[in-house]
Amino acid sequence: MFLRTQLLLYSQEYSIFLWGARQTGKTTLIKQLYPEAIFFDLLKNDLYRNFLNNPENFRNIVLASPITNPIVIDEVQKLPMLLDEVHWLIENSSHRFILSGSSPRKILNANVNLLGGRALKHKLYPLSYSEIENFDLTKALNNGLLPRHYLAKNAEPLIAAYIGNYLEDEIVAETKLRNVEIFSKFLDKVAFSNGEIVNYTNIAAECHVKSPTIKEYFNILNQSMIGGFVQAYQKSPKRRIVNAPKFYFFDVGIANFLLKRKNIEYGSTNFGFAFEHFIYMELKCYSQYSGKNFEINYWRTSSGFEVDFVLNNAEVAIEVKSANDIQPKHVKGLKAFNEEYKPKKNIVVCFEEFTKQINANTVAMPWQIFLKSLWGGEVL
Repeated sequence: MFLRTQLLLYSQEYSIFLWGARQTGKTTLIKQLYPEAIFFDLLKNDLYRNFLNNPENFRNIVLASPITNPIVIDEVQKLPMLLDEVHWLIENSSHRFILSGSSPRKILNANVNLLGGRALKHKLYPLSYSEIENFDLTKALNNGLLPRHYLAKNAEPLIAAYIGNYLEDEIVAETKLRNVEIFSKFLDKVAFSNGEIVNYTNIAAECHVKSPTIKEYFNILNQSMIGGFVQAYQKSPKRRIVNAPKFYFFDVGIANFLLKRKNIEYGSTNFGFAFEHFIYMELKCYSQYSGKNFEINYWRTSSGFEVDFVLNNAEVAIEVKSANDIQPKHVKGLKAFNEEYKPKKNIVVCFEEFTKQINANTVAMPWQIFLKSLWGGEVL
């Protein structure tokens, strides 16, 4: 069992939403943190039908329950009307709620009660470095970090089932997409944009649809927490910069499968791509779980200078390299970025054996040391 770093900050005081893609471990986490919680699982058909036909039954059950334990509604997006009952109960009782689901999209698009800020929002991602004892980087980069996949001796059939059952079937059903074949093709094409600047026009041409359709498909992935954008850092640029967003899937194993990347080993090009993706997810997890919620951007000039990740309004600039001997030639992007923005820290996350100074403003840091520093609150 993994000891998760997401501790649902302030859930002892307030009601919360907990969002996360399927199999990230939401239910397990809630039961670990609140073993005495009153639990309503809307995947149970009888319970779903009961509350669908008589939502007031939910209110009456809660009112008869002790207020010392939170009330959990798992897969709340399946029955958005219950949020009206939750709203009333928050206003008229002392009960706290944990509202968990795999996709906020259905709720966001249904124009239902979002509790008007009465519930804090949290997210759960796949496993992070800080949550795994005896962490195996090669396994993580090949299998991905969904708990079941990371532990598997052969994760490929599990990932294939996940993509077929969830990404293609369930999301298509939930979003009422008419053209399943085009969406499936889109998933294959968008995989080549993983960690890259998104070109809607090119993807649309390859899928034989118009750009607005592709933008809507990206929006579906974003709202379903299957992927997300990293925006370009654009504050007061002196140089001409690229301003289109990058896109990353929520898990490196999912991206690998869609890209048909197998047997990722140190020294290969695929290793470098997967490693950068992994570091991005660590930054994203830490930002959310720590409660700091800092922005993560990237920076690229039209002349080719680039910084992989810019944190918290250029307070920290990070370049990710799979090399084990970092030289000044590897940090030209950081040097150019420093000429404009003067970040407090410039870090190359790499495979050096020891931390070393590259120039006056930049250090190269072994990835393990970097992640320990990140999760220890020392990077930001």
